[in-house]
Amino acid sequence: MKISSKKTGAFILSILLVCSFLPAGASANFEIVGSCQVQADAGAAENVKVLHYDYANNSYLSLRDVAMILNGTDKSFSLVINKNSVSLTLGEDYTPVGVENALWEDEENPDVSLRRNEFKVDGQKLFYYTMILRLPSGDYDCFIMAADLGMLLDVDITVSGPGSLQIHTQEPFCVSPAVLEQAGYFGGVNSVLAGDAVTGEIYYRYQSDTAYPIASTSKLMTYLLTMDAVMAGQLTFEQSVTISEAAELLADSDDGVLPLKAGEEITVQDLLIGLLLPSSNECALCLSEAVAGSEEAFVQLMNQKAQELGLTQAVFFNSHGLPRYMEAPIPSKRQNSMSAEDMFRLSSYILKVYPQIKDITSQKDAVLQSLDIEVRNSNPLLHNMSEATGLKTGTTNKAGACLVTSLAADDGITEHDLIVVVFGAEDSIERGRVSGILARYALHTFYEDQEDPESGSSAQVVRPLPVHAGAAVDRIVRSALKR
Repeated sequence: MKISSKKTGAFILSILLVCSFLPAGASANFEIVGSCQVQADAGAAENVKVLHYDYANNSYLSLRDVAMILNGTDKSFSLVINKNSVSLTLGEDYTPVGVENALWEDEENPDVSLRRNEFKVDGQKLFYYTMILRLPSGDYDCFIMAADLGMLLDVDITVSGPGSLQIHTQEPFCVSPAVLEQAGYFGGVNSVLAGDAVTGEIYYRYQSDTAYPIASTSKLMTYLLTMDAVMAGQLTFEQSVTISEAAELLADSDDGVLPLKAGEEITVQDLLIGLLLPSSNECALCLSEAVAGSEEAFVQLMNQKAQELGLTQAVFFNSHGLPRYMEAPIPSKRQNSMSAEDMFRLSSYILKVYPQIKDITSQKDAVLQSLDIEVRNSNPLLHNMSEATGLKTGTTNKAGACLVTSLAADDGITEHDLIVVVFGAEDSIERGRVSGILARYALHTFYEDQEDPESGSSAQVVRPLPVHAGAAVDRIVRSALKR
């Protein structure tokens, strides 16, 4: 396990926000108001309003209060907040409206809007989960978690005392997953893993060798087998596939994503886009039928491919990852499963053999030309991180919220794909937050600067050579092509 050398545990407490916030006379169970003291660098500590949402200490900070504290620093930002949206502009001074850094105006439980409000930074839509509420003064305020604030502004936040936070504007966001694990942060997920697909180096893992349901991240194996069929000349991207009655039934069910109709035709390329971006279950079924003639035969290919790749914990029951009910008076319900280590191997293999997957998964939206339907990518990190290139989301009740993330990195010689696997988060909000934290940790670890003990200057760490023969050959080839 790789541990970063810079402020390895500083942010942990602010991520969990284990501060001694004192509720201010709340009358309801969960939407509890409170406050804390926040200081930026050597400036004065100021009051920041806090909203504990759903659970005590699940705490969100007032953006207006924080904006006022950061005025005059390198991390200043202006704000426009209305009933349904937030627009934040970095590098501009904040103009106060008169409610900043004061205590709550009354003790009533605030009326919180839905979290999925529009959130823009410098005109670009991002996917941070925030809450907007109207203060008794009539002004709107936006509340954001400390972890998301740190990632958004790329700042380090520490707990300086009970109920007190310190924002270090000159130091980047940095975490230690090992410290997070010790504090119980990963107790809210099934397993996680972060590593380098090119070298095979694992930066961090947690319960990564145990198999868990993987939901729609199963579709990565469906993509792989479809690409194998295309490369073998069995299919072409331009080839039209006739939609079956089974695919229409799935499309019309509660698990349907796209309005596919039996007898219509759709190209293999559009099926691949529908498979990966909106996570269409019916597109997965169509591809399985096109490749193997039936989904049953395709599932045999999936399990066979898993064995060939050494995915020792992988078991597939269908092409899409939905629960499969077995035929019986009291039917059992099975789901595709594998370990995070298996998913890392599968994703690494795909990125090596079919790197063009990123041409699809890096798109925020696309149009299925065959059906003239616009689809959107369900991966939130594509909006929040420029390095994100994919790969796949997935959610079922049993699997929880899953996300396999790929990130582009370059050591000056070789282009690398970093991979973050998160299985079993409680919801899509935590899935995005955990993935974002580990993605930044993976990038920080990859680009980590260490001080030269002789010169005292910083020098980029030379990444280790790949530990697998195939990865070593691939690295040599990529390096030669780059030169």
